[in-house]
Amino acid sequence: MSFQSFSFLAFLAGTVLVCLALARRSRPAAVAALELACVVFYVAGDGWRSLAVLAAGALVTRAALVRLADAAAPHRRRTLVLACIWHIGVLAGFKYTAFFTGGAVSVGWAPLGLSFFTFQQLWLLKEVYDGSFQLPAQDGLVLYALFFPTVTSGPILRPEAFFPQLEGPRFLHPDWEDAAAGLDGIVRGMAKKVLLADALGVLVDNGWAGVDNLTAPGAWLVILAYTFQLYLDFSGYCDIAIGAARLLGVRLPMNFDMPYRSRSVGEFWKRWHITLTTFLRECVYFPLGGSRRGTIRTFGNILIVYLISGLWHGAGWTFVIWGALHGAAQIMERLWSGRQRLPGWLRWCGTFVFVNLAWVFFRAPDLAAAGTLLRAAVLGSAAAPQDWLLEGFLSTEREALALLAPALAEPIAWAAMAAVLVIAAAVSLLPRGGERPLRPSAVRCAAEAAVLAWCVLSFTGITSFIYSNF
Repeated sequence: MSFQSFSFLAFLAGTVLVCLALARRSRPAAVAALELACVVFYVAGDGWRSLAVLAAGALVTRAALVRLADAAAPHRRRTLVLACIWHIGVLAGFKYTAFFTGGAVSVGWAPLGLSFFTFQQLWLLKEVYDGSFQLPAQDGLVLYALFFPTVTSGPILRPEAFFPQLEGPRFLHPDWEDAAAGLDGIVRGMAKKVLLADALGVLVDNGWAGVDNLTAPGAWLVILAYTFQLYLDFSGYCDIAIGAARLLGVRLPMNFDMPYRSRSVGEFWKRWHITLTTFLRECVYFPLGGSRRGTIRTFGNILIVYLISGLWHGAGWTFVIWGALHGAAQIMERLWSGRQRLPGWLRWCGTFVFVNLAWVFFRAPDLAAAGTLLRAAVLGSAAAPQDWLLEGFLSTEREALALLAPALAEPIAWAAMAAVLVIAAAVSLLPRGGERPLRPSAVRCAAEAAVLAWCVLSFTGITSFIYSNF
């Protein structure tokens, strides 16, 4: 079930109303209703066979936790290793069989959200094993595995940040601040996704479809549009997820902190997909030895972490190269101690250009296409971007304008694209205020209602969230 749909809005409203009403009478009944809603949401989105794969993984985790919970129990390490082998093996079997066999063997499908589910289960096993987290009596494993705001695309939930909330006073008893923040997050996320990311996505898709014919300005336009599309798409999803959870009295972790304002690649990864970065640091980098075993070992550990990050995002050499580029960039930053003496604006420019160019491999269907786009960006014609890049761009709005003023429809197409790009850049780059309680007003409510209505009218034909593919 897609977030950007009538069915999700109806599902969310029904789930919140039923669960909050039940919570006033019976907390266990409300929790059971929420668990059932999570199952319904997942099955509606990906079917019973995918649910069976996730359910089997959750059962493996539960069985392992029983043994890991006792610090004196024998064979705890063996239990942890076997449970991790199960989860990694299932993920590898579904997502990487074709990649590692050169296409000779392919499963052909993968459960929705399997990558997020796997890392989340591994995080729980690791924290219970090392004693940093103890599962509460009311374990909440079903919600941890299938919580509908996060099950398909995260954020990846840290056990010690999620489970205690299930026993807290706000769970299923949100106050008016939660309601206001939740609705604001949903509207903001919908606007990012539907009005900005999907509009830019049309330009990006057109550019990649005609990559052989791009001019240099057209190539850079496609690169920049994808940079903003990806951020707005994924951060939009996270805003909706955080808002939906807030309506149920659950606070999800922040997953983005203005990453395109970063002045280094290292800082970028502290701001981009924060929960993934935290997982990789605590569950991969530190167990490998972190930076405690010498410079060469440290650099090797950094490369391993970012190669894993690349492969986690997708089974292809383009993702491997993307991860390797980010790992190599961080190694270079550690080696170049004089970098900090450069002006801040110059460090920002270098980081932003690097991130843009690395995203080319992230988006490219193959290495040849990535090379073609990069060559066009560097060696292509200086002619203006071609008109075919805007085919289908804001088609609904442009058709409406054509009815009112046919002569103006085409001339303002590029102006509309420029406006969307400027707004996307402003949302992605301009500093925002800190977290503070929302104070609803008539003007604010009217504005958000208008934005939500515009999003709803644009639901038809929009694409799925990019990170649901990972």
